[in-house]
Amino acid sequence: MRSKLFTNFIAIPLGAAILTAGLMATASPASSEEMVSSIARGGLLYDKWFKVIGAQKPQETHKLWPASNTKKAGNVTWRCKSCHGWDLKGKDGAYSKGSYKTGIVGLEAMANVENAKIIAIMKDSKHGYAGMMAEQDFTDLANFVSKGQVDMSKYIDYASKTIKGDAAKGEAYYNTICAKCHGADGTLPKDMEETVGELINGNPWEILHKTLNGQPSETMPALRAFDTQVSVDILAYGKSLPTHK
Repeated sequence: MRSKLFTNFIAIPLGAAILTAGLMATASPASSEEMVSSIARGGLLYDKWFKVIGAQKPQETHKLWPASNTKKAGNVTWRCKSCHGWDLKGKDGAYSKGSYKTGIVGLEAMANVENAKIIAIMKDSKHGYAGMMAEQDFTDLANFVSKGQVDMSKYIDYASKTIKGDAAKGEAYYNTICAKCHGADGTLPKDMEETVGELINGNPWEILHKTLNGQPSETMPALRAFDTQVSVDILAYGKSLPTHK
């Protein structure tokens, strides 16, 4: 059998073999084409970069954190989401009010901006992240900001927190993707203080971000590779789950 296979292999016309080799040589590596995982990891870093990379939590309040906001201080002010919001709209989005109100602009203007410019801003003297993360971390964060923005206003009504999704489809998605860890009623894991229903009803922007990108240092899967509507449908169903344990 081995000799027969070998004979069949060398019997391939030389021209076809050369063509095949040429295609293999010119094809881009899958890693250079596959951007989604980098964007999702960037979303995790945007959420809580120091937990993702296992770095020590910053102790001082970030220098750009406004004095007008006295409700937050310390390491939480170093999280990108704390200034620019889960929806990346900053003062014009969900963080236009509440304990994270800062008056800081969002990042919508940075969509499709080249990574080098975004990284330069993160590393400048004002933001002060130079030396705090590895270059791959900066790249993933820049990919998230430049290529991974989702306009959450298309999926969440900001006044009522209504989710613009299909709950029936979301139920099937939830039961096959989420229920194994969160339970059929959304009350798991036991060490999670709030239920899934409570979290979605309270801050749907945060949960949409985490559904798309995952939870820092947890095994929660990122659904970024699927159509955003899948995550929105999950939230639409999850909103109906119990809001207390």
